[in-house]
Amino acid sequence: MSSIHEINQYGEELESLLCLRTSPVAVRMLRSEAEIPEGAFRPKKDKNKHYAQCQVFSLSRRDRLTVAMLKEDNWCLGPIIAYGLAEMPSPPSGAGAPTEIQYKRFKVGQYVGILTAPLKSARFESDLILVYSDTNQLRDMLLSLKEEEKSKVRTNLFPISCAFCVTNPIIDNEYWVNLPDPGEYVRALTQPGEMIFSIPAPKLAEFMEGLSKFDKESMFAHEQMMMQADFEQPDIYKQMFESWGMEHS
Repeated sequence: MSSIHEINQYGEELESLLCLRTSPVAVRMLRSEAEIPEGAFRPKKDKNKHYAQCQVFSLSRRDRLTVAMLKEDNWCLGPIIAYGLAEMPSPPSGAGAPTEIQYKRFKVGQYVGILTAPLKSARFESDLILVYSDTNQLRDMLLSLKEEEKSKVRTNLFPISCAFCVTNPIIDNEYWVNLPDPGEYVRALTQPGEMIFSIPAPKLAEFMEGLSKFDKESMFAHEQMMMQADFEQPDIYKQMFESWGMEHS
């Protein structure tokens, strides 16, 4: 298992290699309040305020805050259900009530809350890393995966993104790509074009090794936009075109 120092270095490298706008977020599911580090922001206790979990992801990645969210800090039903912070009402009713739960849920009482911080400064062992990226950065991350991992990447395009991006990756130890849901955009200032890539913590070291190799060796790394006829072709293109008897660069 990577040390806290190594994990912080991974956070620095991720931001640098991908030129991320915001910090990757370290996520830890809390089994007790005793696991909350000193100095962590607790919305209800410290400021008598409440947040949706997507807003807290934003506070950690944009404002570089370490935030502990317990049941009483929440202002959105999704995380309360997904993270097992309360029993699911039976049956739910009213506008906006969940009808069919697609995301996985932690057992009720398994955790008391969730802790987040920028990966490069987190002082705790994490269960998950969330990377908010544009689609080009996402493509680089996906292309850097080992071939046997690429077919296992899971995708979710529907609400509730704060559930799918946390519970499913942790429970199944799989990479997930999530489209931020409307709440992310309206309340958490997620930018158009941003996607959420979930990296289970046990996979982080291997993922970073692959990303570093991709950055150094892949013909798809460091691509620049252009609209040019007869552009310079990579060697593999030249070889294939020559085998077909076609003109090439």
